Amino acid sequence: MKTAASTLANDLAPAHADTASRRRAALAWIERLSLLAVLAAMIILFAVREPAFVSVDNLFSILQAVSIVALLGIGVTITLAAGGFDLSVGSVAATAQMAASYVLVVWHGNAWEAAAACLVLGVAAGLFNGVLITRLHVPDQLATLGTLFLLAGLQLIPTGGRSLATGTILPDGNEASGTFPAAFLALGRARLFDVVPAPVLVLLVLTVLVSAVMALTRWGRVIYAIGGNETAARLAGAPAARYRVAAYVVSGAIASLGGLLIAARVGRGDVSAGHSLLLDAVAAALVGFAVWGVKRPNVPGTVIGAVFVGVLLNGLTMLNAPYYLQDFIKGALLVVALAFTFSIGHRGSTHR
Repeated sequence: MKTAASTLANDLAPAHADTASRRRAALAWIERLSLLAVLAAMIILFAVREPAFVSVDNLFSILQAVSIVALLGIGVTITLAAGGFDLSVGSVAATAQMAASYVLVVWHGNAWEAAAACLVLGVAAGLFNGVLITRLHVPDQLATLGTLFLLAGLQLIPTGGRSLATGTILPDGNEASGTFPAAFLALGRARLFDVVPAPVLVLLVLTVLVSAVMALTRWGRVIYAIGGNETAARLAGAPAARYRVAAYVVSGAIASLGGLLIAARVGRGDVSAGHSLLLDAVAAALVGFAVWGVKRPNVPGTVIGAVFVGVLLNGLTMLNAPYYLQDFIKGALLVVALAFTFSIGHRGSTHR
């Protein structure tokens, strides 16, 4: 009996192992494709309900709408990869677009000077965050939250809390008489072949560049190593503090680029700009964890996450969904998609 039972067990073992292996493989593919499948299902649903949704103009309108959020999300992704979390990107972008507007309409500067002012502000904000975190040992979230409030208040001071455009009366009683030159406005309004908006081109170039840096260079590998285990990276000889400061500087610079594009698109310094950018950028970066089952900060996933949110909001708008339901529907779909993705991954790992 023992011999017969052991023989049967030995015969069944390979079949059981083969079944388990196929199950793990299937779960892995479901995990990788689940979020993309949800995105494809949304596009099909909106296209069936409203055929104009898949028109070329509308699709590029979606990409233009999400380009700023995706840019800010890329900055958040870099800091997440380094084991941090930049909560100041929305305020950096908002302050940068006010700075560019001030240079143009108050100081009568040109497009290059406005762009330089944005970049300097972004780098300074990132450096400020990095010093707070690495030198003064303030936790990342608290340091960048402080910078968020600092910049949110700073941008209001030069204009007395008013938006800035040609003809704005400043707190000192003078009138802002400068203008937004065509070269500057082209950064936010020009279209390649009258189809592809300039911000989408900027996002494409930056996505490819940062993805390559993070995946193929020593800098990117060290950033991920620090995010995985900063102590081990430091013991291996990596200057962890300098790399973390650099991550925040890059994040600030990218956020200021987003602010520059906002100013170029709307043609004024808008004090309400940036209010929703942080939450959408963070959502895009976190959704990026689930794209293709990577489960770590990654730039392509962040961009897809931003497109995911943009497709959802645009489709709901075209279907005349009440505005007060949109945030709830967005949050519910994001939670379901992420929960499904990570639960599938957890079940796959428990079967190994």
